[in-house]
Amino acid sequence: MSGFRTLVVRDLKLAGRQGSDALIVVGFFVLGAVLFPFAVGPDAAVLARISGGVIWVMALLAAMLSFDRLFQADYEDGTLELLALSPMPLGFLVLAKCLAHWLTTGLPLIIAAPILAVLLNLPADGFGALLLALALGTPTLSLLGAVGAALSLGARRAGVLVPLLVLPLAVPVLIFGVAAVDAAVGSYPAGPHLMLLGALFLAALPLCPWAAAAALRHAVE
Repeated sequence: MSGFRTLVVRDLKLAGRQGSDALIVVGFFVLGAVLFPFAVGPDAAVLARISGGVIWVMALLAAMLSFDRLFQADYEDGTLELLALSPMPLGFLVLAKCLAHWLTTGLPLIIAAPILAVLLNLPADGFGALLLALALGTPTLSLLGAVGAALSLGARRAGVLVPLLVLPLAVPVLIFGVAAVDAAVGSYPAGPHLMLLGALFLAALPLCPWAAAAALRHAVE
């Protein structure tokens, strides 16, 4: 656990030194969502109906911006090879990377989401479901992104390849996340959709690090 904690702290410090990356992700999330009222018009009823879907789609696309950098820097400077030779299993390395990625990307998106919800006229009943859905869904996106980043490691144009690999896997997260918000807004129970998001997270938690570790092992050999 000390090695796991060290890796998380290390990645957080590196992200802090390159703070522009996190700002770009949040900036893309906010600006992309703000553009929707200009495209569909200022009608409050229309914005209220699509606001949950807009926020979720923009959160997914914003997270995609940083997936290709999960392992790239460590791969290029040789750190990944040293970590692969260490006693700590590669699966724990992937988990540490995913946790650091979520803290620097997913958590800021969750913090910014209520502001966008107000701007997009999301009904008050949907705020709680939106935050809970993002809290369950964004860690799953980080885990899925680790698989895509590991599979494309060392490939040309990995920044294009990773979204192509991750987007089909992220569709269930998007569907249930939007459904939870819509259910809450429509005065229906959001619990079943949130439980499905939790189930997706619990399934991804062991499977994604294992798959990403296998891809990393192949990349460094």
